[in-house]
Amino acid sequence: MNLEYLAFTAQGMELAAALARALGGTPARCGAPEGLAGWTARAFRQAEGLVFVGAAGIAVRAIAPHVRSKAADPAVVVVDEAGRFAIPLLSGHLGGANDLARRIAALLGGQAVLTTATDVRGAFAVDAWARHQGCAVVNPAAIRRVSAKLLAGQAIALRTDWPPTGEPPPGVLLAQGADCDVRVTLRPEQTDALVLVPRIAVLGVGCRRGTPQAALEAAFSALLARGDLRPQAVRKACSLDRKQDEPGLLAFCRAHGFPLETFGAPALRAVPGDFAASPFVERVTGVDNVCERSAVLGSGGEILVKKQAGNGVTMALALAPYSPDWRWKDE
Repeated sequence: MNLEYLAFTAQGMELAAALARALGGTPARCGAPEGLAGWTARAFRQAEGLVFVGAAGIAVRAIAPHVRSKAADPAVVVVDEAGRFAIPLLSGHLGGANDLARRIAALLGGQAVLTTATDVRGAFAVDAWARHQGCAVVNPAAIRRVSAKLLAGQAIALRTDWPPTGEPPPGVLLAQGADCDVRVTLRPEQTDALVLVPRIAVLGVGCRRGTPQAALEAAFSALLARGDLRPQAVRKACSLDRKQDEPGLLAFCRAHGFPLETFGAPALRAVPGDFAASPFVERVTGVDNVCERSAVLGSGGEILVKKQAGNGVTMALALAPYSPDWRWKDE
């Protein structure tokens, strides 16, 4: 987890530095070199978790202009200077603030102050489960409906294409039919259920030099349609190392939030499998297929959609192995 810490006093800075040594991340003292507003704006944009060491009121006022939604906001935790309390303020489940508060409290010998209803009642938290199982939430507004049923003592029906290992937690029933409260799938089905999408697809990309972002977008849309796949399933893009500075590809990846991982031609040539070979591509790049080989190498899995080519772009999709369980919080 990419963490940033902000302290307001010398004592707070010592605690922030100690947490950074234990959990990773960067500690900073307010005002040196950034003020509160500047630090918060930057960290809210760039970090996965923000830890304020100081008063909760200061943290609340600082983050207020930046709050968007539970699906987009980073985790925010406030810790008092004595390390007695760690309080999640934002994105307790989807962003991981509750787990982060638990870890901080354990390190400091303090107490995590959790106020989310499912945690207070010891109930299954479907949004926390989604995060722990590497799933994107397609329709976050449906989380409230599912949690309300659990908190009312009713069971929820969960249908998944990957049965989790172990026994379901209390109040969760595995369903087989279309009528369910939670659906775990890669497919763009029509459903009123809360839809969770495992982020296990890896996009392999090859393109001519100077290919514009628009061409990549069109190829990506066509590839998803051919694979009957939701875009949320894709977790990163992979390509040949000579494409690591390709402007159109970089813009495409930024637009979708995809990290771009690149490989050298020898590494791609060494990937075992039956791939759509191109003598021309091999002469130019040193490897007979970029998109399929990079997708397989980047996923450690198997091809889902083979090479699709057109308008100077080649793309393929591979799926990483996926074995969910019922873990929904750090123990």
